[in-house]
Amino acid sequence: MATTPLSELTTLRLGGPAERIVDAADDDTLLEAVRLADAAQDPLLLLAGGSNVVVADAGFAGTVVRVLTRGVHSFQMSDGRLQLDVAAGENWDALVAACVEQGLSGIEALSGIPGSVGATPIQNVGAYGQEVADVLVGVRALDRLTGDIHDLDNEACLFDYRSSVFKRDPGRWLVLRVRFALERTPESEPVRYAELARRLGIAEGARAPLRAVRDGVLALRRAKGMVLDGDDPDTVSAGSFFTNPILRTRDFDAFAQRAAQHLGADVRPPAWPVAERLVKTSAAWLIERAGFTRGHGNPDGIAISSKHTLALTNRGAGTTQELVALARKIAAGVHEVFGVQLVPEPVFVGHDW
Repeated sequence: MATTPLSELTTLRLGGPAERIVDAADDDTLLEAVRLADAAQDPLLLLAGGSNVVVADAGFAGTVVRVLTRGVHSFQMSDGRLQLDVAAGENWDALVAACVEQGLSGIEALSGIPGSVGATPIQNVGAYGQEVADVLVGVRALDRLTGDIHDLDNEACLFDYRSSVFKRDPGRWLVLRVRFALERTPESEPVRYAELARRLGIAEGARAPLRAVRDGVLALRRAKGMVLDGDDPDTVSAGSFFTNPILRTRDFDAFAQRAAQHLGADVRPPAWPVAERLVKTSAAWLIERAGFTRGHGNPDGIAISSKHTLALTNRGAGTTQELVALARKIAAGVHEVFGVQLVPEPVFVGHDW
């Protein structure tokens, strides 16, 4: 009988039981568990940090394989950089902290992000001006369709904003190891995020000591409830629930006109060009100006974070059904006011968006 609640394994603390859980602490155990489930055509959920999933209240009718692999190996590269070969189950922020301590630059602005190393290329995790794609040189992964193990280089990963070849074809790939190339330097990469630059007291594009950048990012994330903390109920979430919309320029112009009509002629939505005729805008800005404030919802159940409108939190008595209902209400409100479609960032397990 299913007895293990997945709420114990997710940062949202939501989700019903799994029929079976397998702990995979090495690649051989991980590969065997996945191949056995696939051969039996058993539904399979790969779970590591549990920070980016929304599991149904009914749970998961299949096998959950927990990716608990460990190991970090380093190799000197001919160009002076250090290559790190990291097991998928390693804790991401622990890796970032170790790199900062060792004077390795390239992922310092990605401090404080919960989850595992293996999840980072799937989402092309990014924050404060850095993305995993900037320093990733390879991914070793099992192709579950063919049973073959492949070493994909950066180009083969097809990285985009919060996306990759792994995310575009969900369920196909099992990430085993990730390789990063980092610079040996006590200073950060150029700081390109205005909020972080202000926090550090430097100009955008300038560098700062690695430790200062990590501390600055952690302070900013903590103020938004985005650093896991057992004493902070705002951190019982899946992080940012919606991605920032990327619009064609003509669609952005139409959205800007609706914003002016709704909010006033002098109001201009945030805009960051990302490619030719493509503009990124702020999901948090849209949510707030569609009338959804911090703390909106049930103070004892599901509510928007009191610190950041992009995070939906479980205040203790919430359910997945209530969380999805609030998310749909927010997305519908934003679309009604601004004509912009919000897209969830977490993976939905056992139910649909």
